[in-house]
Amino acid sequence: MTDTIAPVAGPTLKEQGGALLAHAAGYASHRTIAMGLRSGLLAELDRAGAATPEELAGRLRFDPFYVSVWCRAAFSAGVCERDGDRYLLAPHVATLLLDPASPAYAGGVFTVLEQHEMFGRFEASLASGARMWWDDTSPGWVDNVATTGTPFYTRLVPGGLAQIPGLAERLAGGGVIVDSACGAGVGLVRLAEHFPASQLVGVDGDRHSIEQAGARVAAAGLAGRVRLVCSPLEELAVDQPAALVVNNISMHECRDIDQVTRRVLGALEPGGWFVISDFPFPDTDEGLRSVPGRVMGGIQFFEAQIDDQLLARAAYDDLLGRHGFGDLGSASLTPMHAITWGRRR
Repeated sequence: MTDTIAPVAGPTLKEQGGALLAHAAGYASHRTIAMGLRSGLLAELDRAGAATPEELAGRLRFDPFYVSVWCRAAFSAGVCERDGDRYLLAPHVATLLLDPASPAYAGGVFTVLEQHEMFGRFEASLASGARMWWDDTSPGWVDNVATTGTPFYTRLVPGGLAQIPGLAERLAGGGVIVDSACGAGVGLVRLAEHFPASQLVGVDGDRHSIEQAGARVAAAGLAGRVRLVCSPLEELAVDQPAALVVNNISMHECRDIDQVTRRVLGALEPGGWFVISDFPFPDTDEGLRSVPGRVMGGIQFFEAQIDDQLLARAAYDDLLGRHGFGDLGSASLTPMHAITWGRRR
């Protein structure tokens, strides 16, 4: 007698249809939120408290009928609540969508996903597979990525770094901190403010980002403590050995990740730390179908165009281990943010 394996029952037509329509509903809610951010509707509701669509339209000089349509859609998306004919922001929405200083801030996700570089250029290049690099992207893309990356720095500095044994004590005594792939300088300012005895070096291969970083550093009154270098990370070099090298949501983008890791190792003082802060791309089917997995799957469309993909968190253990780093460790800061660290022996 031959054993048989019973087929696993799949979703019904109705269930599958409902799942697909849920994606359409999510898209409609996404567009509603992004529109509210760009137009100032969400910010005005935050300032005004409860308001009718007519009152909201009057303050912003918008068409009242169109604003009423947006308000209903925002209510259906759970972004707003309503009391009679007056709308107000739902609990925590102001923090999540309007406060870039909060570690919970997610507003940048909605606008960055709508940039042409994310899906539009990918679709246009499906046949050619044309690649690009950061200097091929628009200033709007760079600015949106900086906004999206801000809460990663907020969580990393100082909370994430505080989880690394011995690091805070070392930095309290001064030393050089290198922010590799520093982008528009958000992390440089935060690192300088939290570690006032340290000198900072920001390195990025994109000229526009370095210019943005320079303006941000100058505005913060930190030009005397921060040096900026426009250079590929594969050519990373420092004048003084660093106590800490940080890479925030960019390590997976290195064109030669092993060469970059070798350069970082050479830039560190003995006992110095390399901290990689990045998306932990799911390595299971279940993880890929989770909400964080689906968002990271969307990010992969941009990453593919610069010829890379996000990496599983454990891939960084392998990377640091094969280049001789010791005292490896890791921590999960959110479902979409993990840190991995190691020390130069």
